[in-house]
Amino acid sequence: MTNAYREIFAAPGAKAFSSAGLLARLPLPLTHMGILTMLSETTGEYALAGLVAGAFTFSMAFLGPQVSKAVDRRGQSRVLPLATGVSLLGLAALLICATTGAPDWTLFLCALVSGLMPSMSAMVRARWTEIYRGTPRLTTAYSMESVVDELTYVIGPALAVVLSTALFPQAAPLFAGLLLLVGVALFVPQKRTEPPVKPRSDGAGGASAIRSAPVLLLALVLLCGGAVPGMVDTMGLAFAAEQGDKSLAGLVFAVYAIGSGLAGLLFGARQPDVPLPRLLLAGVGGTALTTLPFLFVDGVAGMVAAVFLAGVFFAPTMVVIMGIVERVTPDYQLTEAMTWMIAGLQSGVAIGAAVSGVVYDRFGATAGVSVALVAGATALLLTLCALPMLRTRLTASSAGAVSSAHTTAPAGC
Repeated sequence: MTNAYREIFAAPGAKAFSSAGLLARLPLPLTHMGILTMLSETTGEYALAGLVAGAFTFSMAFLGPQVSKAVDRRGQSRVLPLATGVSLLGLAALLICATTGAPDWTLFLCALVSGLMPSMSAMVRARWTEIYRGTPRLTTAYSMESVVDELTYVIGPALAVVLSTALFPQAAPLFAGLLLLVGVALFVPQKRTEPPVKPRSDGAGGASAIRSAPVLLLALVLLCGGAVPGMVDTMGLAFAAEQGDKSLAGLVFAVYAIGSGLAGLLFGARQPDVPLPRLLLAGVGGTALTTLPFLFVDGVAGMVAAVFLAGVFFAPTMVVIMGIVERVTPDYQLTEAMTWMIAGLQSGVAIGAAVSGVVYDRFGATAGVSVALVAGATALLLTLCALPMLRTRLTASSAGAVSSAHTTAPAGC
């Protein structure tokens, strides 16, 4: 396993752009929880804090793909500084409004503008794709990126709470803004690994990648799948509160990330020689099945065991989905398509957390965890419906790649 991951960093510039990308992607979870903590501290209104933080998350889920679409058309170095600058202005305005007691509507407006924050994990994946397209190392790189995503979503929220409660309420969003500025400033100048702008096919126009059936269906699968960790966030906190110690919720979140991270690392190292549609069905089917033990959970200990099992399928499934997207999406739309996957996942987490909370408050713990069962079953149903189309698209993509290779081969080959 060590050799597989060491090999991908042998490429010139790989260590530099991935390190800068790590700094630049941490602000996303840090900002969401930072807004939530800051406003709950400054206003004392948890409902308002949750709504404003949600506005930021959903704004990024919509605006992130638009930023990535511009990146596909004009390049990372031309778009990222502008998008980052506007996002930082929105975040700075939010801090000022929260500090000065400005009207609530200004908080929402600033949060929406802050959502122009670029999806740096998609930018990093695009660079790995450019380096290792068509090789087994790309699966390893995608696996590592999924594990890094997990780490940021474990570290980010915890760090935000510590900063905004131990220092001052605005500390977490302020630190997130500084990290984003530094990360993007280090990432953009690395032109050697920046993917070149790909020519668009005739008639492509300004169509969005989400209009592609595979991209849309896979984004919906991730939206449903994301509801599972969203439920874990809410119900882990609820079970911990019932036992009188909310800090136990941190153990639940960490175990989910550990299960997912370990599975992702092993998956990337082994690189199973199995068709992608079959791997997708196994991953989503496993996710759906592992939601069943949640019905029997009655405390933090049971939640920890169930959560670890559920996490095992998360990162490998994300890797497979990114692999399919890379195969069936034109090069000139790849960054946008990857960002739609991340946006679908983020939206699913937010929706799952919110719905689980409402259901738990009204109907109790069993109903709350049942949200994950419904989400998992829906994801599996969508996958089953999408498989024939995905197989056709992947076969056509492979045939096109072979044809292109023969066409461009030197005479005599």
